[in-house]
Amino acid sequence: MAVENEDELSGFISSLPYSYDVDAKAADVRSGYQSYEGKEVSIAGRVMSIRKSGKLVFADILDSSGKIQGYFDYANLGEDFDSIKSLNKGDIIGIKGVVFKTKPGEISVNVKKFSLLAKALRPMPTEWYGLKDTELRYRKRYLDLMLNEEARRVFVTRSRTIALIRKFLDGKGFIEFETPVIQPLYGGGDAEPFKTYVNTLGEEDYLRIADELYLKRLIIGGFDKVYEICKDFRNEDLDSEHSPEFTMIEWYQAYADYEDMMKLSEDLMLYVVKELYGKDELIYGDKTIKFKKPFSRIGYIESINKKVGKDVLSMSDEELFSVAEKSGARFEKGKRHRAHAYDRLFSMLVQPELVQPTFVVDFPKETSPLTRPKRGDPRVVERFEMYCGAMELTNAYSELNNPIIQRRNFEEEAKKSRMGDKEAEPTDMAFVEAMEYGMPPTGGLGLGIDRFIMLLTNKTSIKEVILFPMEKREGNGKKA
Repeated sequence: MAVENEDELSGFISSLPYSYDVDAKAADVRSGYQSYEGKEVSIAGRVMSIRKSGKLVFADILDSSGKIQGYFDYANLGEDFDSIKSLNKGDIIGIKGVVFKTKPGEISVNVKKFSLLAKALRPMPTEWYGLKDTELRYRKRYLDLMLNEEARRVFVTRSRTIALIRKFLDGKGFIEFETPVIQPLYGGGDAEPFKTYVNTLGEEDYLRIADELYLKRLIIGGFDKVYEICKDFRNEDLDSEHSPEFTMIEWYQAYADYEDMMKLSEDLMLYVVKELYGKDELIYGDKTIKFKKPFSRIGYIESINKKVGKDVLSMSDEELFSVAEKSGARFEKGKRHRAHAYDRLFSMLVQPELVQPTFVVDFPKETSPLTRPKRGDPRVVERFEMYCGAMELTNAYSELNNPIIQRRNFEEEAKKSRMGDKEAEPTDMAFVEAMEYGMPPTGGLGLGIDRFIMLLTNKTSIKEVILFPMEKREGNGKKA
């Protein structure tokens, strides 16, 4: 089509149909050809390629389910056939016609009528799969989805996984709730928060780093099983396993402990894997990950001791940091506390070996201010993390429900904060007050949805499973 100016082009685009009657999807027609053969269908999608041969035109049309070939024959279309010449790759069209197979055996729609529904004003990339700039794929995800079947598969799997998690927990009697994203005081994790300002209140607030303390308030309020799938925000690294904005699920169950949380997480992961793939295993990288119950279990302290040849729990602060630094650990200002030393040793020496699903249990008390002491050994607490593919997927506790100890733990965290640790847990006296009304014994767990999707889709970068991941702005020379 030829246009004289922008106004004419705008007028032409505005004249295109407001809607289109679609009664079939490309994938359904292709997979169910026997039931569709000879029947008339109406399909809409984007023109991905056009091939002309005399009075025949073949066009691959992509809808939300996949591709199907449109067969345009002058004998069927008559004068309307000439308007095909104005079609371009990238245009969105609707076709109506009969399903059949061409002589080469390609399932197609023999088009009787077609309509231009949207005009592509920019040309589609011609060598998408050869493009090495992955940053462009993340910035312009719509092009990635348009041209990359694997990208579409990943995000369909993501959507299905979240639906399956909800179905599983709902079936176990859990109730989904929503808690505040903007909070007067952040808590529930060791992380630096994002700050915001509420004009109408004249107050500085925070984007949540976790929904833990609000979900626990629901337990105190009388609900036995609660969960939330939510966005959390942490002003932290942007790397292959971290994003400042990410998706979590946290659930809490009254009258349960961390042993119950282990069983529940085993059942959930096995359920999701079997529903997605029909078996209890999947491929991640060059490894076969098997979700057969029970998952392996190792002690946090014991696993570190085995690597360093000494009992790190009995070491002095000076000796512990010396061992960590000799192993390659480096510590930022304000982060020279025993909890940081344990964490560095574990992440460097133990975590890379945890390929199969593994529960790492019983953490030093210094690492977990919201957790109950281990029965029989108060030096550690009843906490576990589950690792798979050498990634941390879950973090879970027998939740601390003693308000006196909770207040003291907050005071210890406040000391860390005064020493410059920006990730120390803040003192939340409103939460302590809620606990003082009585909190039942409770088990709680947080699962990183994005990392779980990485595992399920065999991706090694978190950006591959977040639709619109955070990127530095174009033109910003600052290194991300």
